[in-house]
Amino acid sequence: MTRYLIRLALITGAFYFIFPMIPGMHFHGNFIHTLLAGVLFVFLGWVVESIAIALTALLAIGTLGVALIVLIPLWILGFWLLPALVLKFVADLMPATLSFTGWEPAIWGGLIMLLIGIVTSGKVHKRFIRTRTEATD
Repeated sequence: MTRYLIRLALITGAFYFIFPMIPGMHFHGNFIHTLLAGVLFVFLGWVVESIAIALTALLAIGTLGVALIVLIPLWILGFWLLPALVLKFVADLMPATLSFTGWEPAIWGGLIMLLIGIVTSGKVHKRFIRTRTEATD
């Protein structure tokens, strides 16, 4: 549970502090707007990821695995585009608060969100805790 609160705090901080520094990305709002944008980003990220996984599974099963020849390279090369797509959805739902001048700022913001997701993932978090406890022993 604390991992998810840390992730939400980092995402909220990214909206408030980092995104205004990216050229072409404009965030206008207070703390409540950043918190709402963070929650919306997490929820929409879950929805988009679930839909992408469901479509991948459907195509893989429907073609008896032949579609994996195309789907695996698409996932490897395009996994960093999903956060950018989610940021564009958040900007569409909150146009007075968040706006982009094109896809390039959205991709840079998506890469920041991807980095936050990797850092706060369960595997990295467990590895950090394990090495920290080993260092204190």
